[in-house]
Amino acid sequence: MNSSGSEKEIEILLVEDNPGDVRLTIEALKDGKVHNHLSVATDGVEAMEFLRRQGKFASASRPDLILLDLNLPRKDGREVLSEIKEDPGLRAIPVVILTTSQAEEDIIRAYNHNANCYITKPVDFDQFIKVVKSIEDFWLTVVKLPHEE
Repeated sequence: MNSSGSEKEIEILLVEDNPGDVRLTIEALKDGKVHNHLSVATDGVEAMEFLRRQGKFASASRPDLILLDLNLPRKDGREVLSEIKEDPGLRAIPVVILTTSQAEEDIIRAYNHNANCYITKPVDFDQFIKVVKSIEDFWLTVVKLPHEE
């Protein structure tokens, strides 16, 4: 938790269809150094509705950081990343690719579509927690995030 109390709560959008990975990410972030609020979209269509504040997401908060899986139902993460980075209202939101894919073509394509970083999910439980905590350490404590509305 942030000790100053005056810091803005960090809004994180996790785009992940694997319930186990969602649970692990929530666990890794809940006792974090920075006060955060995690929203979850389980597919690419839902992620874009959330980001565009459509339908049931009309009152959603704009995320300060997006954790995006690539292999998603309905609309995959590659398409979601492209749409985010092509949208002037969304492109400034940092996108961390957090996926099982180690394919060089996915890595290159993600960076070509302006992903802010690419992380391969470890299959080991402890390593997964360590990776999410390292994301938190870097993106939520070191990096200055844009806070736009």
